[in-house]
Amino acid sequence: MLTSKLTEIMDDKGLTVLALADKAGISTRTVMRARGQMVGRCTLDTLVTVATTLGVGVKDLFEEE
Repeated sequence: MLTSKLTEIMDDKGLTVLALADKAGISTRTVMRARGQMVGRCTLDTLVTVATTLGVGVKDLFEEE
């Protein structure tokens, strides 16, 4: 099972949910989804946008349990 590492990455970069949402041009609700159990509801385009904004690869947003 894949789990989101977005919270960890955001903490490392000192970003809040609001700051990432503003930088990525997405809603705070979408960021919250991507950070938690609802990451499966995010589109690939959204995940690419988040990863690009953070300067990481899409695969870096996840870890396998």
